[in-house]
Order: sequence, then C-alpha cells, then structure tokens
Amino acid sequence: MLTRRHFIISSASLFSAAIARPISAQDGVGFDAQVTRPDPDPNANNPWGLHPRFMPTRVEHKAGLRAGDIHVDARARYLYHIGTDGSAMRYGVAIGRPGLYIPGTFRIGRKAEWPSWTPTASMIAREPEVYGPFASGVPGGPENPLGARAFYLYEGSRDTYLRIHGTPQPWSIGTSASSGCVRMVNAHVIDLYENVETGVTAFLYPQS
Repeated sequence: MLTRRHFIISSASLFSAAIARPISAQDGVGFDAQVTRPDPDPNANNPWGLHPRFMPTRVEHKAGLRAGDIHVDARARYLYHIGTDGSAMRYGVAIGRPGLYIPGTFRIGRKAEWPSWTPTASMIAREPEVYGPFASGVPGGPENPLGARAFYLYEGSRDTYLRIHGTPQPWSIGTSASSGCVRMVNAHVIDLYENVETGVTAFLYPQS
C-alpha cells in the first residue's frame, strides 16, 4: 500500500481566447521564450514571487529510490526527480483541490510539449459554468491550462487523465488548486521535461 513517508532527506479570466490552429515547432520555441529566461538556470530568479522553498533545489535522498522516478509529496507540495548520484531535484507544486487529489503509483505513458487540453466529462459535470465553454478543447499555448509541458499518468495501458503539467497560474504553487493534477511553474516543468523518460514511475503520496 502506498503511504506517505519521509523518503527525502532535507538539505542546505481563467483562459484567454484559444488559437484556432495546432502549434508548430516555431510556435513552441516562441512559447518557451515567453515563460523562461535566456539564462537556462531555472533558479536564476523568481519573477513569480514563490516562497523560496518552492524554487528548484537539489537535495539528498534516501538510499533505494530508483533513478529517473518521480515522487510527489502532497503534504509538503514538493515533486522530487530522483538522480543517479544520491541526489534529487526538488520542485514546488500545486496539487488537486480537497477530494480531487488521487494518490497512487503510476507510469508516465507519454509526455508532450505545449499540449492541447480538453476538460473531462466529470469536470464539465462538476463545474459546467467553468469547463463547459471549453468542451471542444483548447490548443496548446501560454494560456492553456496544461502549460508548457505535460506528463500523462497511466495505470497499465489505461490513461488515468491525471497529469503532471505546467500552469499559466504560477501563484497557485504550494496550494490545493487543480482538478486532480499536479501543477508546476512552466519554466520548472520545461527543465524537468528534458530529464524524464517515458516509462518511469510517478509516486503520488497521500496527504496524510
């Protein structure tokens, strides 16, 4: 049974109008430039006003964790990407609102840059006034709810419709804000994306 445990050692308007065409590679480069600095260091500054603890930080982790995997500590609002040298990169995240966060062990079945987004039927049924206008989907771009990158969480061959993804709402980091997914700052998820392979495991731990 998946349980939350102390597995990391600490160390020193909702949407704008949609673009009515798929994004091209050139669009993607341009979109990246809108949400990142020329300096590739994601820790170089903090234009989002995040608490310092939610900025990318390299930490030591307990022995026995598999390199490449992702661990999400829902209580602390941290995502850890396990490295090969006994360290992990830690990022601040937002998690699902009360009753919508789903802990479990998942496989990253695919990943995408500047993904399109379509609200699920359950989201539309739960909040039709919010999600109904977007039932036909929203193309990728800086105002898309999935942000710059998305990791798609699977159980076996089944897409759970849970995602780890960027967000156009960086002020939500550190809170319970989403409809069940794990949110990251766009610049941070771009940094993470290049280092995560499909097929690795994502552990989403309970909040208690």
